[in-house]
Amino acid sequence: MARARIDDPAGLSAVRAWAGDPDAAPRDVRALAVRYTLQLLAERAEGNTLEVRVPPFGAVQCIEGPRHTRGTPPNVVEMDAATWLELATNRLAWSDGIETGRIHASGQRADLSGELPILSP
Repeated sequence: MARARIDDPAGLSAVRAWAGDPDAAPRDVRALAVRYTLQLLAERAEGNTLEVRVPPFGAVQCIEGPRHTRGTPPNVVEMDAATWLELATNRLAWSDGIETGRIHASGQRADLSGELPILSP
């Protein structure tokens, strides 16, 4: 069963609340902001080649190419919520996240640089 889509006003409100004071944003606001921006990524970069994980809040598959169906995906990007939201809102460059070790990427197609930022609050 598919998850219900987060509507744009609620998602944008959560992203703006997080962006206003990232350190003070409540867990539920961060969770909604992460899930909303992951949803936007999956909608804009449809596919099943790359799995993007932001534990504990969510994961999506995206990017066109060979489909992954079982076991550990060959192309995975994983990071914490703060890193994802900074990437999604253009506060952190992909290359800086990789260089500093905030982003863990494995696989030949584990690169989101062409899909970021997702939005600018």
